[in-house]
Amino acid sequence: LPDQSFVTLATNDSYVKGALVLGSSLQQYRTTRKLTALITPQVSDLMRRVLEKVFDEVILVNVLDSGDSAHLALMKRPELGVTLTKLHCWELTQFSKCVFMDADTMVLSNIDELFEREELSAAPDPGWPDCFNSGVFVYRPSIETYSQLLQFATEKGSFDGADQGLLNTFFSSWATTDMSKHLPFIYNLSSTSVYSYLPAFKA
Repeated sequence: LPDQSFVTLATNDSYVKGALVLGSSLQQYRTTRKLTALITPQVSDLMRRVLEKVFDEVILVNVLDSGDSAHLALMKRPELGVTLTKLHCWELTQFSKCVFMDADTMVLSNIDELFEREELSAAPDPGWPDCFNSGVFVYRPSIETYSQLLQFATEKGSFDGADQGLLNTFFSSWATTDMSKHLPFIYNLSSTSVYSYLPAFKA
């Protein structure tokens, strides 16, 4: 569908390599959605051109173009830089719905079914299941939501200094109100973890 997209963010050339693996894996499993990569000025022209061979759209974003409130926040809380950059994904209003995936993720099957979910759908964090993991989430681009998130970030900050803490606080109803927004745990598996509940593998 042309008005839906998978979205990722690469803040430097190292993350571009991960984004390329992600984009290629989505293509391998024949997604029907667009592929969009957000990049920062730290990404080299060479790597940007490589991204453009895999992604339908490669969009340059800069945390410092977020307005005066963001400037003030960055001066007081430099750790919010990457958080604010990730928030740019809500500005992609050419799409009606998106699935954001961190550049260190990849898919092992077609996951277009995620677009049937609503904002904000995400998988539980393995370390603290009352929180969702912000490495994969379903959302609806909206300038209003982007502005609210930016204001929230500048006024409240993030309990973990990163986007996961910020998004969990902003979308705090995730833990208690609508289980349909809880993605299956398989959307947040790590290659470095051991999963030992054998019946689940047979399900």
